[in-house]
Amino acid sequence: MDLRKIKKLIDLLEESNLAEIEIKEGEESVRLARTPKGGVAMAAPMAPSFHAPAPAAAPAAAPAPGASAEPAGEALPDGHVVRAPMVGTYYASPAPDKPAFVSVGQSVKAGETLGIIEAMKMFNPIESDVAGTVVKILVENGQPIEFDQPLVVIG
Repeated sequence: MDLRKIKKLIDLLEESNLAEIEIKEGEESVRLARTPKGGVAMAAPMAPSFHAPAPAAAPAAAPAPGASAEPAGEALPDGHVVRAPMVGTYYASPAPDKPAFVSVGQSVKAGETLGIIEAMKMFNPIESDVAGTVVKILVENGQPIEFDQPLVVIG
């Protein structure tokens, strides 16, 4: 399930007077529940699932001020940084025996696939949102990645 859909569900839960939302798409399911202030939520485990605290607690999950997804001491090159829209595993090519989608120095167009992120057995293409030349690829094939982690710099 796409991270943007989950964020929209959190917003919907926050704006409504609902206590809980559960959405199923095929084998994937997402369950969001409000927790009373000062209370603890108990949730029954479901096969692949995502449990989020009440939306008011969501900012607590943000990195601490001064914390950064980039490796310490390593500055990003100048250019547009394409960041990971979700947590998962990055793949540079469509299959192990196929060439990489992009390489350093390659010219790319907006909408062109830069790589794939596998999350919950779903393969999500990561597309360039700008046209330009690939300046640096910041992740390796098969590497686990975090949300908002820099993936590729396009100049």
